[in-house]
Amino acid sequence: MQYLCSKLMKEGTTMARPIAETPILYGEDAKRFMYNMHHIKKISEEERERQRKAYEWMKSIATFPI
Repeated sequence: MQYLCSKLMKEGTTMARPIAETPILYGEDAKRFMYNMHHIKKISEEERERQRKAYEWMKSIATFPI
């Protein structure tokens, strides 16, 4: 892996595209975002357990380390 990375860097090849800047929100979008940040909806214990089971299942079939 080290060899491949070094070779690509010497050739001037980029390995990934740069991350674009995060857009700034204005108006109603900004108000809605701030409202949602301050009023987080709690999930039920049943939903939390369902999500945990789904995560554990995905982890069990993953072919890469998690």
